[in-house]
Amino acid sequence: MRLLPLLQCPPLPLLHRCCLSTLLANGGAASCRRLSTDGPAPQPVIGQDSVEVFGRSHPRDDFTNVTPRILAKLGRNLHNQSHHPLWLIKERIKAHFYSSYIGRWGNPLFSVHDNLSPVVTVEQNFDSLLIPPGHPSRKRGDNYYLNRKRMLRAHTSAHQRELVSSGLDAFLLAGDVYRRDEIDASHYPVFHQMEGVRLFSNHELFSEVQHGDELSLFEAGGRRSPQKQEAHSLEAVKLLEFNLKHTLTRLVTHLFGQDLEVRWVDCYFPFTHPSFEMEVRFQGDWMEVLGCGVMEQELLNSAGARNKAGWAFGLGLERLAMVLYGIPDIRLFWSQDERFLKQFRVEDVQQPVCYQPLSKYPPLHNDISFWLPETKEDEDGFTENDFYELVRSIGGDLVEKVSLVDQFTHPKTGRRSQCFSIIYRHMERTLTQQEVKLVHEQIQRSAETELGVQGRY
Repeated sequence: MRLLPLLQCPPLPLLHRCCLSTLLANGGAASCRRLSTDGPAPQPVIGQDSVEVFGRSHPRDDFTNVTPRILAKLGRNLHNQSHHPLWLIKERIKAHFYSSYIGRWGNPLFSVHDNLSPVVTVEQNFDSLLIPPGHPSRKRGDNYYLNRKRMLRAHTSAHQRELVSSGLDAFLLAGDVYRRDEIDASHYPVFHQMEGVRLFSNHELFSEVQHGDELSLFEAGGRRSPQKQEAHSLEAVKLLEFNLKHTLTRLVTHLFGQDLEVRWVDCYFPFTHPSFEMEVRFQGDWMEVLGCGVMEQELLNSAGARNKAGWAFGLGLERLAMVLYGIPDIRLFWSQDERFLKQFRVEDVQQPVCYQPLSKYPPLHNDISFWLPETKEDEDGFTENDFYELVRSIGGDLVEKVSLVDQFTHPKTGRRSQCFSIIYRHMERTLTQQEVKLVHEQIQRSAETELGVQGRY
């Protein structure tokens, strides 16, 4: 893991954050093995009975829903490609933490982990984070499963417990994550997250507090309230919350400038309490940029850190890069067009970059309308994510946006129909209506055969 030299350049002023009105007009153990860097990894393969990923075979079952197009993204690791915009934003965050937080021996306090395998167990992705069985976030329609036991991580937090278990008290973690989602300029089935965790012993948290030796992280017989968990003392939670918010405010003002307005909003996450979202004032509106909170003590106890308490945060690298560099469409991060990539080859990661748009090729609009299949009460019905995933698997990055534009229920039969608008636009050339027609007709046929809908064309 390369350590970036500590860069002491001043924060990027607000006036250098590009003309970003375009963005706002358009629109968030075994698995700890590192990915091999000794030559190219075997290409993932979906067979009749198994899925081969990173040289390992995973048996297929009724939960298997990963697609060849998604598996083709494994190993791309955009956040580790030198001078890619996601690499730039990751390196800026690393440099800030390396220079701002120094350990007792003069070394950076936070370690960085950015090459962990995205294939995790369902237990790591959900159970280790106290996400209960039956929680909506576990749905097959929202995730990419290799089978009932293994999946592509939906968040980098899937590695949180194992890194704490290894004895780490302060770390940053970056990686690619996978979710089935809608299709538009700010959503993509693969994106990149970065999160941080910091744990404190009793002495570390209260060392600078008057009479700190009389205070404790924990209290016996405590009650859970909106302000704290049952295991924590109120004094500990208030200090943890202050440290967390101060750390993150320093980070975003380092990235966006000292004049940035910041506010905090209370929210809910299963693995932190209390929990917060940070919003920043941008172009006259408040925009959410990250989530964070005091880590659930049950999670730390299960990881062998019973005598410590801590905080965690998570942010989306694409979201920050789109704002910081003025990138209007999330598909651009996957572009290999030299006109895009060369804009980010800067000598200093702190150097301001304002994305200059490639020629804006014209969009082509096509609608698709169909009757939904009738399902029994004990069956999983049609979901919009099923259709989005089918469109992705066929149209790929030719598809800019898919919108549900109309729904209809027949007054006599009760049958339901939906109409979707699909916008096709290539990022690097002009599409013809004929080639779009071929793709659109394939989507229509596949929707009928794979999703059981009946076309209304």
